Amino acid sequence: MMVGGRMASTVAALGLSVVSSVSIVVCNKALMSTLGFVFATTLTSWHLLVTFCSLHVALQMKIFENKDLDPKTIIGFGILNGISIGLLNLSLGFNSVGFYQVTKLAIIPFTVCLESIFFRKTFSRRIQMALAILLFGVGVATVTDLQLNRLGSVLSLFAVLTTCISQIMTNFIQKIFKVSSTQLLYQSCPYQALTLFIIGPFLDGFLTNQNVFAFKYTSKILVFIILSCLISVSVNFSTFLVIGKTSPVTYQVLGHLKTCIILGFGYVLFHDPLNWRNILGILLALLGMISYSYFCLMENQHKGPELSAPFFHTKVKGGETGTLLLVQNGSAKVTDGVVIEGPMWRLNRDLDA
Repeated sequence: MMVGGRMASTVAALGLSVVSSVSIVVCNKALMSTLGFVFATTLTSWHLLVTFCSLHVALQMKIFENKDLDPKTIIGFGILNGISIGLLNLSLGFNSVGFYQVTKLAIIPFTVCLESIFFRKTFSRRIQMALAILLFGVGVATVTDLQLNRLGSVLSLFAVLTTCISQIMTNFIQKIFKVSSTQLLYQSCPYQALTLFIIGPFLDGFLTNQNVFAFKYTSKILVFIILSCLISVSVNFSTFLVIGKTSPVTYQVLGHLKTCIILGFGYVLFHDPLNWRNILGILLALLGMISYSYFCLMENQHKGPELSAPFFHTKVKGGETGTLLLVQNGSAKVTDGVVIEGPMWRLNRDLDA
C-alpha cells in the first residue's frame, strides 16, 4: 500500500512538473516573442521572489513546517542555482540555438558520469541504451545549426557542470538531511533570487542591449509577467519535488518530454513549422522515454533504496548525521565530524524548464 502511495505521489509530481513547465513556456513565449519583453534572467529573479513569498505565506498558515539547515550549505546551494541559470542564459546568448540545444542534451550524460564517479551509482546497459535513443531523438527534433565559438563553448561547459551539480545536490540534500522539497525550496529561494537580482539586469542588458528598468510596461505585459510569476511557483516547487522523489537524470528525461510537448504546442498555438525531421525525432524521443521509464520501474522493483557514497560526514541541527559533498577550491574544513567551512554545490531551471 505504501509503495502504491509513493508511486501515485511520484506520478502526480511528474504530471505537475509537465503541466506547469509547458504552461510557463507558452506564457513566456507570448511575453518575449509577441510582446517584446526579453529580460529572461531578471524575470527568473521575479519568479523566485514570488515563489519565496508564496511559500512564506504557506509557512505562516502552517501548511508546512520549516527545518533549519546549515546556513553555509543553503547559501552556497542557492547561489550556485542562480549562477547556473545565468550561465545557461549566457550560453544561449553566445551560441546558436542548435548548439544551445546540444548543451541541454549534454546535461544527462554529464549527470550520469558525475553520479557514477563521485556517488558510485550504476546505470545498466538497458538504461544507457534508452537514454541514448532519447538523446538522439531530441537531437534530431531540435538541433539545427551548430555554430561553434570558443567563448560560447566554455560558457556552455560551465553551464552544464553547474546545472548537473546543482540538480544532483537538490536530490542529495533532500535525501540525506530528510528535508522536503518545500522546505529546501523555501530556504534556498532568497539566495537564488538575490543572486539573479544582482546579475540579472546586467546580464540581460549585455545580451539584449536594452535596459529592463527603461522598458515600457503596458498593462498587457504586466498581466503576462504576473501570470508567469504565478505559474513559476508551481514550476519551482515541482522541480524540487521531482528531483527529490526520483533523480536528476529522471528530471532531465522529463525535461525532454516537455520539449516534445512544447514543440507540439508551438505547432498548434503559434503555427511553428513542424517537418518530418521533427516528427521522427519526437517519436524516437518518446520511444527512449518509455523504455527508460519501463527499465527504471523493473530495476527498482528488484532493489531497495540506495544511499550515495559519502565523502565528508556532517551533522545537521538536532544531532542528525548525514553525508555532504562540499566544494570550495576542491576542499572543505571538517572539525569533529562537523563541516565548518565550504559552500555546497542545485535547479532550476532556466525558463525552458
